[in-house]
Amino acid sequence: MGLFGNFFGKNDNGNSESGMDIPWISLENTDQLEVLTKNSGTRPQAIFKHSTTCGVSRMVLNMFKTSYGLEPSQMDFYFLDLHAHREVSNEVVKRFGVVHQSPQLLIIKNGVVVAHSSHGGISEIKLEQYV
Repeated sequence: MGLFGNFFGKNDNGNSESGMDIPWISLENTDQLEVLTKNSGTRPQAIFKHSTTCGVSRMVLNMFKTSYGLEPSQMDFYFLDLHAHREVSNEVVKRFGVVHQSPQLLIIKNGVVVAHSSHGGISEIKLEQYV
């Protein structure tokens, strides 16, 4: 099992330990933001910004994974490791005009952020209303 298997809480079957398996797309370069923005015209895109060294961020990620219940075709989910890809996080701030926080969830439709929150507020975002 690779780094992402352990990091995203997958067991040997490739399933998440709790809740439904989130089909994460690792957000690793700024070129992906072009694709994400374009794709947001046909279906919602989400960015989960996570700090791998923050206990609060880990707790919020686990809560998010537990409450996740969408079908894979309903929304794309990008996972941004802030320590590994800080330049991508900086570009997210510039492109979408949302102040950086961690953890943070952004929902993008038609090229603009339609919802965002951080910390405990992430659990209050009802993903279904943006599908």
